[in-house]
Amino acid sequence: MSGPEATDGTDWRVFRATGRAPGGPPPRLPEPPPWRRFGGTLLQPAPPDDPEAALRRLGPGDHVPQLGPEQIDTVNAALLLRRPLLITGSPGIGKSTLAYLLSRELGLGRVLQWNIVSRTALRDGLYAYDAIGRAQAIAAWQAVEQRTPAERTPAAGRDEDRRPPALGDFVTLGPLGTALLPYERPRVLLVDELDKSDIDLPNDLLHVLENGSYDVPELVRDPAGSARVHTDDPGRSARVDAGRVECREFPVVLITSNGEREFPAAFRRRCLPLEMQAPTREQLLAIVSGHLGSLPPDAEAMVDVFLHKVREGGTHSLDQLLNAARLTTVDGFRTDGEGRRLIETLLRDLAKGR
Repeated sequence: MSGPEATDGTDWRVFRATGRAPGGPPPRLPEPPPWRRFGGTLLQPAPPDDPEAALRRLGPGDHVPQLGPEQIDTVNAALLLRRPLLITGSPGIGKSTLAYLLSRELGLGRVLQWNIVSRTALRDGLYAYDAIGRAQAIAAWQAVEQRTPAERTPAAGRDEDRRPPALGDFVTLGPLGTALLPYERPRVLLVDELDKSDIDLPNDLLHVLENGSYDVPELVRDPAGSARVHTDDPGRSARVDAGRVECREFPVVLITSNGEREFPAAFRRRCLPLEMQAPTREQLLAIVSGHLGSLPPDAEAMVDVFLHKVREGGTHSLDQLLNAARLTTVDGFRTDGEGRRLIETLLRDLAKGR
């Protein structure tokens, strides 16, 4: 593996792309540089795990590394410097899978995923405020308060002791907002397909990526001064003081792009570039075996057809190959005749629109 090692023989890398979960305590991440240290307090509990999501992404078997030594070094540099990774490559090559690989290997818990579309704005990733729901809750509370004692049922009598609906009950932090909560160890945040966003979103992200903090204006104006809000983790909440959220450990941010557009220089300056390469024949066979548990009889011929189509310049994804390989394992399915045509349909060139 490339890259210098310390004089005492230790390796500066904490990530090696093995995909294996820690057998004991998770590896300790290196200290951040002084300019990437943040002051978040109110430490959150360790995030939950999501083994089912990792299983869907990585398969039940050993993960097959798709990263070379230089790419592994780039990932480790991003971890050391607390900088986002900007991952490019053709669609379906496995860019987003890297987030789940990092999370499993470093023991960082559930991956927070922010899927980008053309209408996505920065606030969508930070938080959502249900103003209508709060107005309805306040109206219902006021209706109970205005009842006379004679009009109140026993249930309503209990209701009159309720406080007004808390503002925090109507605020939910998004994936980016949750990732920037203060945790003892960083969260993994996947910003998927940023190149599909509005032209302003990358520039809007600059302040958050640089400062590791943001404000929730609705909570800043709240006279209570402190609120408990929902987070992107199901069933979890977090306390926010004075409407401000600041991380303690900058999250491991992976931003994927299919190369459909260029990003501003100021945005690229804050990221480390990582280009994903197409898997080799041996890697494809191992990926199929890892996801299906064993190698189907026709897998080698199918992989050769897949590679031939890719080399001809078509647009194909690993998901197509896995779907076709899985179909051949169904009892009674034959790969000749109608079955062969169905396999060809699954492995079609996605660039042709049908």
